[in-house]
Parts: sequence; C-alpha cells; structure tokens
Amino acid sequence: MRQALYFEEIGNQEVQCHLCPHNCTLGLNKRGNCRVRKNIDGKLISENFGLCSSIQFDPIEKKPLYHFYPGSHILSIGSIGCNLNCNFCQNCEISQTSVDQYLTGHYYEPEDVVSKAREYPENLGIAFTYNEPTVYFEYMIEIARQSKDLGMKNVMVSNGFINQDPLHEVLPYIDGFNIDLKAFTDSFYKNITNGNLEPVKETLRAISKAGKHLEITNLLIPSQNDELDEFTGMVAWIRDELGSDTVLHLSRYFPAYKSNIQKTSLGLLFNFCETARQYLSYVYLGNVTGSESQNTICSGCGKIVISRYGYFIQKNGIDPNGNCSHCNNKIVIS
Repeated sequence: MRQALYFEEIGNQEVQCHLCPHNCTLGLNKRGNCRVRKNIDGKLISENFGLCSSIQFDPIEKKPLYHFYPGSHILSIGSIGCNLNCNFCQNCEISQTSVDQYLTGHYYEPEDVVSKAREYPENLGIAFTYNEPTVYFEYMIEIARQSKDLGMKNVMVSNGFINQDPLHEVLPYIDGFNIDLKAFTDSFYKNITNGNLEPVKETLRAISKAGKHLEITNLLIPSQNDELDEFTGMVAWIRDELGSDTVLHLSRYFPAYKSNIQKTSLGLLFNFCETARQYLSYVYLGNVTGSESQNTICSGCGKIVISRYGYFIQKNGIDPNGNCSHCNNKIVIS
C-alpha cells in the first residue's frame, strides 16, 4: 500500500480523490469507484501499489500497437481495478475486483519490475496494461521514471478516463499510448461504462498535442455502438482533431462479464473498417485471426509494407529510413 497522489482532505475524515473524473468523495474505510483506492484513517491509500496480476514479455502488437517499434517485445505488467464499470468487460477477473477479493497476485517493488525489464537484452521497455493503469498511477509513474532514466520506452494502454493534472504528470515518461475509445456518445459511456465521453476526448487531444505516439482501439458491439452515423462521426473527429495518420484498431466483440449480446459479425466489422479507411490511413481489425486487415498498407501506392499473421511480423516493405520501399512514401511508424 502507498499513500495516494491527487486527493484532498475535506473534513470529518472524508477525502476526495482527484485522479479521475469520478472525483470520488470517500468516508472512512470506503473505497472509490475503482475499488482499489481507500480512505484509511482520513488519508487516501492506493491499496494495489506493487500488486501485479500479471508480469510477462509480450509482442508489442499485443497491446495493440502496430506502428510503435513493430516486431519488438516489451515487458507488460498489470495490477487490479478499473475506474470504469463496463458491462462487457473483457478482463473482469482483474479489473472488476478489489485487493480483498483478488488473492493470486504477487508483489514487486518498482525497482524489481525495472530489473526484470533489463533481463531480456532486446526488450523495448515496460507496458502498463491488462487492467486500467490509471488506478495504479503511483506504481506506474514510479516505475516509468526509473525505466525512462535507463533509456527504456514506456507504454500505457488505457481507457483514457483520467484527469488532466495526473495525465500531464505522467506524459513525459510515456512514449506510446493505446487509448480505448469505447463509443462516441455520452449516453453509451454513462449507461454502459459508468463514465463520460468528454474526458476521454480531452485525454486524446492532450496526448496528440504532446507529440506522443498514439493508437486508438474501438470495440464494436452490436446494438450498442454500431450506428454508422455515430461511427462515421467518431472517425471524422479522429481525423480532424488528431490527424488522419492516427492508427485505429477496430476490434471484434465477444460476450463477456454481464453482456450476452451476440458477437460482432464479420460483415459488420469489415464494413466499418472500409468506412474508417475513408477518413484514416491506418485501420486494423482485432480479434480476427488471419485477416489481411492486420497488414500495414502504404497510403501512397497501396502495397503491403508490413505483413502480420497473429504475432508473426514481416517488415519487408519498409526501407531503413521508414519509407515505403516501393514508392518512397513515408510510413508513420515510431
């Protein structure tokens, strides 16, 4: 456990957390919406500091990040908890739980994580992933500072539901982001996730403005966020606010947690992929094995420059300068 950052004491031994837009007010011994930040003796405590639900080396494409050092591996860590409550959560075993309920994790000090990251000579750095990194903010930023000092890259895979002050504190230490833009209506966020859309849009703008590598994931859920007009508005907003080279991962939904909606049809997924490509240069399909929509296509000549099958990567179409080897068009890759 560790005393949390971004809270204030508001009297009567109550505290208010300012880490995310919920801004939870907590009485004694109460936890926030994330289930892992608790008022203990009038102080806000991060209960999951050091608690890892998973720590392992992954392909960078698993995050998913397709344009950030493609073909590399990265030490990936996750804890428990989340500040959203999506009824379709794909990893509810670790995100929709508390320290009291989760009994299979292991504790690692920040320096232990950094040391493990250095065990694999070709390791790119550290990815904060699996559950929402915002809710282990203190742990993440301490690790990220140490790894950054050693020249490693840091990645944050997040729902983007974070207040601007903590986001701007962590931005200097994170090199690549994948942000889950779950839908493009506030009603979806309020009714399905117990969140809000606008803070996520603010996060995306801030990451883009800071010049950080940014990719976006959208999980396409039948009858929930599959209105074509809404989706078109989303990809147009991404183009206009973040740039047409922003990478979009359009991911196939499968029933999980409290949601038993039928899985996304391949036809719907491919149709939306084609729509997105009218606005964005790089659109990929996720949770679809063997799809050619996982390949990187040159926006200049239309040739495949990176081919992917699962996590098997070939970069035969890119020259040492990061240009298409067929037409010399610049491929936007970190």
